[in-house]
Amino acid sequence: MHTACGLDCYDACSIIVEDDSFKIKGDASHPAGNGALCALLNKYMFETPRIEKPRVDGVEVSMDEALEAVAKAFKADKSLLWRGSGNLGVMQEVTNLFMEKIEGSLTKGSLCDGAGDAGIVMGRGVNKTLPLEQIEKAEVVVVWGRNVTVTNSHIMPYLEGKKIVVIDPVRTHIAKKADFYLQIAPRTDYYVAIMLARFIFMEDSDATEWMDEFASEHEDFYDFTREHRIKSILEYIGVDLGDMGRMLNYLRNRKVVFLVGAGVQKYSTGSYVLHAIDSLASTLGLFGQEGCGVSYLGNSKLGFDNPFSVMCNRVQKATTNFSDFDTVLVQGGNPAASMPDTNRVKKELEGVANLIYFGVHENETSQLAKIVIPAKNFFEKEDLRLSYGHQYVEAMKKVLDSEIGISEYDFTKSLFDAFGLAGLQEESYYIDAWMDQCSKEGENHVTASYETLPYADGFGEEGDDEFEFIEEYDDDFINTKRFRKYRKTSKNKKKDETFWLLSPKSNKSLNTQFVREDKVQLHPELGYGEGERVKISSEHGEHEFSVKLNEDLRLDCVVITSNTVGLNYLTPAILSEEGESACYQEVKVEIERI
Repeated sequence: MHTACGLDCYDACSIIVEDDSFKIKGDASHPAGNGALCALLNKYMFETPRIEKPRVDGVEVSMDEALEAVAKAFKADKSLLWRGSGNLGVMQEVTNLFMEKIEGSLTKGSLCDGAGDAGIVMGRGVNKTLPLEQIEKAEVVVVWGRNVTVTNSHIMPYLEGKKIVVIDPVRTHIAKKADFYLQIAPRTDYYVAIMLARFIFMEDSDATEWMDEFASEHEDFYDFTREHRIKSILEYIGVDLGDMGRMLNYLRNRKVVFLVGAGVQKYSTGSYVLHAIDSLASTLGLFGQEGCGVSYLGNSKLGFDNPFSVMCNRVQKATTNFSDFDTVLVQGGNPAASMPDTNRVKKELEGVANLIYFGVHENETSQLAKIVIPAKNFFEKEDLRLSYGHQYVEAMKKVLDSEIGISEYDFTKSLFDAFGLAGLQEESYYIDAWMDQCSKEGENHVTASYETLPYADGFGEEGDDEFEFIEEYDDDFINTKRFRKYRKTSKNKKKDETFWLLSPKSNKSLNTQFVREDKVQLHPELGYGEGERVKISSEHGEHEFSVKLNEDLRLDCVVITSNTVGLNYLTPAILSEEGESACYQEVKVEIERI
């Protein structure tokens, strides 16, 4: 039997269940798989203890009793549904239908990719997914802030035989094998893109004919790039003219694909970064061409009529004020650990009268909840999987019976019944509504918006607009007092002794799911010992970690992976300028021995 992985990653693997013993393996015949499954699915997901019994006020109860308590909690005046993204099956959103009926609130914005998506829309008008087949046809792949061996491992076969360039503050596994590696300072990706575009114009390597047709304002963009001072900016980036020249050798007159990760946009100015990278790609004429393009997190729902689209009040996801609500349902998420500014978030969650947790595994939020409802995992229910990394759509068939938990659909149905509400269709109706909008490509289903060559005819919703180049960049952060204080010197501080915080994914977890750590990665030259306990602090909070030495880091940054306990005590509760996204890396930290 076939099903698909629901975990939140680019790959969205197809899975074969071989027999009644529940032996699973990757589907080698599927375009997005190579016959292997990652350790998250093969190992860590099943080793992580599940919530087996519902609880109310810390006491185990039957599912019926727990659902009765949930229904009672939703009779309060103000309610909120805060959903995580650990499972990306479309049926996760069925709970929206209940929230609309009771005039409850949902969230808007993103903890992950919203700023980058906004930057893409600024330039292209719409965020279309770059098909895997176009990546396969590339001659050069630029991996820009994307640790593909951790977050996107099944793309590796598509990179074989190509020239690989990596741009990243951390010398990742793929960077060590790359043909060229540019180790830039954190938060400088915008400047890298602008400088490369300027040099391309200066040496007349730009795709003038393509731009005349699809991006006619290119002369204005060239003027904009000339407003940036080359010498001072290259020094700020941490590279020199030789580095730029070597980088350009891989971009000129080649079929180039940029694989861009979410890490480049975890800042207030994150939208500018993707807009600048897209503008660089347009300077090279990479859109709508075979073997070319920019691959970020595509809009997986683009082109679909979403049956779970509802009219509800919405609050910001990254900065939710939980104290504004009497009842909060946390579905498949862990805001007590995954939201920025943990001190504030936990204090507010502790004050919610009716905090409900609905998920598979225990976490910091379930420990605070008044009502805990165990959920089915994606092997135990029917669903359908879209992907932000490729165009393929997979049915998620129920392949395992379990007495544990309840599905999102059955949870929603129980609430409709308890409130005497009408209008909820059968579960199969919603799954079919998604699948019926897909088209077929060979034996595989593809998304409603699938195009072999995205943007071949133009940009915007209808494909009849031009690309809009970036024309402004206003970086408030580097001009604020809180940043300037880190640049000052004194008799006690002869140099900047603060560090950029980087928070990439871990290969043992999915954000705060599965294996948790307590490590901070530091460069050995900073003088700390392996396993030494240190306090990392920012203006938002502090936490203690164990040192893990990593010579692949720059000296001016520390790495604390997103699965690390205590990470978000350090991060700011602010939104990106565009895209309503969290800004986890908009912070510098200090290190103190304990």
